[in-house]
Amino acid sequence: MSKQFTINAFIAAEGGYFAGRVRIGDSVFGVITSPKDGGEMTGPWHTAATDIEGARSYFDSRANTVAMAEAGSEIARQALATTINGHSDWVIPARDVLELLYRAHKPTTEANYTWRSGDNPSSLPAGYPYTDTSPAQSSSEAFQASGQEAFTDSWYWSSTQRSAHNAWYQYFDDGNQDDFYKSFEARVRLVRLIQLDA
Repeated sequence: MSKQFTINAFIAAEGGYFAGRVRIGDSVFGVITSPKDGGEMTGPWHTAATDIEGARSYFDSRANTVAMAEAGSEIARQALATTINGHSDWVIPARDVLELLYRAHKPTTEANYTWRSGDNPSSLPAGYPYTDTSPAQSSSEAFQASGQEAFTDSWYWSSTQRSAHNAWYQYFDDGNQDDFYKSFEARVRLVRLIQLDA
């Protein structure tokens, strides 16, 4: 009972919803999903084909987002300027962090895309490729399709660059992970990363 209260207090204090844990270097971070209101936006990853050296991490969402913003990405600048529930350190999730959001908050009952999607060496515990039924739809009604916090049945950008032309995304219908042209307009859901082993 005490442990559950502590988890709930931690989540409430951090301004969003706990999605899981990820390793960045030698440290462990809790991933906090932003509320949909104020934490979800739409736009291109970048409007130009540009190789951004600092936006290649599969796990360091902050480093990627800062590099994107410095290279002129408007959606990254908007993310870094966002304040929600008193917190101003929201960023665009890196590829493996975005995968955790799907795993924790899947909105639909659709079968998962099972060809390579879901492999996540950065998460704790490590994630393995999806099966048709795992992950299942979120158990939280707020995150189920048409719920107040639900992800839209659409593509969401990660902050991880694939090439000068493309960046990684995740589709929140069946979990398909792939890359597409940076100039394509897609959704972003912001996250915070809270160090747990400090």
